[in-house]
Amino acid sequence: MKNRFLLPVFLVFLFLAACKSLQQKGAEQFKTGEYQLAIGTFSRILENNPENTEANFYIAESYRLSNRIEDALPYYNKLLEEEGSFENYFKKAKSLHDRGEYEEAVETYTKAKEQTNSDSLMNLAEMGIKNINKLEEIENYWPYHEIQNYQLLNTGGIDYAPVVSENFLYFTSSRGAGGVYPATGQGYTKLYRTRADGIKVDVQGIQPLPEFRNEEGLNQGAIAISPDGNTIIYARGNSTSKNDLPEVNLFASYFKGTTFTDPIWMPVNEEETYWNSTPAFSPDGQVLYFSSNRPGGYGGTDLYKATKLANGDFGNAQNLGPEINTPGNEMFPRPVSSDEFFFSSDGHPGFGKLDIFVAKTEDGKTTVKNLGKNINSTADDFGIYFTNYPKEGFISSNREGGVGDDDIYYFEDKTPKPKLVNVFLKVTTLQKTGEDTEEVLPQTRVAVYDSTRTMVGGDFSNSQGELRFKLQPNSVYSIVASKNGYFTKSINYSTKGKTPPKEELVQDITNVSLDTTLVLDKLELEKAIVLENIYYDLDKANIRPDAAKELDKLVKILKDNPEIRIELSSHTDDRASDAYNDDLSQRRAESAVNYIVSQGIDKDRLVAKGYGKRQLLIENAQTEEEHQTNRRTEFKVIEIEE
Repeated sequence: MKNRFLLPVFLVFLFLAACKSLQQKGAEQFKTGEYQLAIGTFSRILENNPENTEANFYIAESYRLSNRIEDALPYYNKLLEEEGSFENYFKKAKSLHDRGEYEEAVETYTKAKEQTNSDSLMNLAEMGIKNINKLEEIENYWPYHEIQNYQLLNTGGIDYAPVVSENFLYFTSSRGAGGVYPATGQGYTKLYRTRADGIKVDVQGIQPLPEFRNEEGLNQGAIAISPDGNTIIYARGNSTSKNDLPEVNLFASYFKGTTFTDPIWMPVNEEETYWNSTPAFSPDGQVLYFSSNRPGGYGGTDLYKATKLANGDFGNAQNLGPEINTPGNEMFPRPVSSDEFFFSSDGHPGFGKLDIFVAKTEDGKTTVKNLGKNINSTADDFGIYFTNYPKEGFISSNREGGVGDDDIYYFEDKTPKPKLVNVFLKVTTLQKTGEDTEEVLPQTRVAVYDSTRTMVGGDFSNSQGELRFKLQPNSVYSIVASKNGYFTKSINYSTKGKTPPKEELVQDITNVSLDTTLVLDKLELEKAIVLENIYYDLDKANIRPDAAKELDKLVKILKDNPEIRIELSSHTDDRASDAYNDDLSQRRAESAVNYIVSQGIDKDRLVAKGYGKRQLLIENAQTEEEHQTNRRTEFKVIEIEE
């Protein structure tokens, strides 16, 4: 009995000792940043003791610190069974957010707020909620941009941060790695290059960066190349050597003669213990942008800029401020102009993990916009580079469906070719031959002017009095027809509403045929032309609104024909005395002339004449209609300037 009892106790003792040993080993691995090894060690403990709080904690934090917080969710759930702290709820919410489980993330952020009295912590959780609530407002910055995985360029490992210089594509990759980076379980990364023409890459010619020595046992990270191609700045760190630098820092290498110099630690790092990475040059090479976790920032990693000094170094690093930086992480800057600056962030409203954003400055105000779902995903999206701004370029992402971990993607502007509408207007020129008869007037000069009074077409009508012009949809034009011996005539013509709506177009090119007619009157001296509908109130000479509308037609004729001088005459019926009718008709004629002058016509071109009842059209008129025919206003051309 005793022996049977002692054996299990002894085995339990051995198991506990082994667990303690594994926990110590895992804790040491975690402490030294060997997160992937720590995950493996503590997973062995959980196989026999799934409720082990320390093991769940270290695995959750190892995933978070190696940028895989979305995989930490089940371990944070285990921790929350033990302790409902702000920290555990907040990190669980972040994990849910990065998995794209937005509703559950909001609920968990709300629970996190309930676990603290700290205003700063509550603000962090509230920011997480607000960022998720803003996702529905995000629109695609470039609606027709599409991205594709560059499958032939990528490997099953890590490939990211491409830049192009002098027809070469430079990027970071774990291919050919000589060791495994214990934080992620992936190979150490090196710098590579191959020939490229825009986004077309020679995938057969990839080689380690020539004239440059990639080091073993550490990561060579994101690279920046000066506009002249003579300076390389890159991130270097994660060395296995205890004698190496403790953190990721920026190093510079300069092209001298036929090769690059040995890498030099840059003073802009300031301290060896600060994390500094993801460098990028300004378009003119005078400013270096980078990401850093140095003190004095807004949280996580912030973006900084440093100006080029007289000795060629970069210094006086400045934080880009709260418009760009957040309590989260900002990195991978890409300046393209003075008013557009691209970068990646997990602190601005995004779909999960790093998204790519643009900071746009207008009138001194900077606004930050997410590039949208056609570029970003719930995974890390970062390292944008333009080969033809803004139509094409590269990004990096570890989204689902890739070849390996981080992959290089290319994007192109796939804006559909606009469907064209051609408007063809046939103009027919006619002449008036009688009250109701017209005939073709060939060889008439017709000119078309747009809304800016610029002539956009002009020609003579053919023997059938026809000619054709090509016009723009939804536009307004003025068409002028002229011929010796005829009144010049102009009309306004609009194509608005005469073409199909864009959304209804099916063909790439749609032709719309329209037509209009211009009827010209012969220009004859001393020929009276009646102005219809010129009415006056009884015994009055003032111009009524309806009369003004008719006189405006005469104003137009005078403007179209600046070479003519006219007599404007007024006639009465035969009722009342000669003296009365003469006076009334003269006053009416002068009133009409004064109105025409008020519309911009030179007074010297007008003669007012009242004829009273001396030129009746119908003698002995009996009906009111006949009297109205006699009461008329006419004009006739009395002079034509050559």
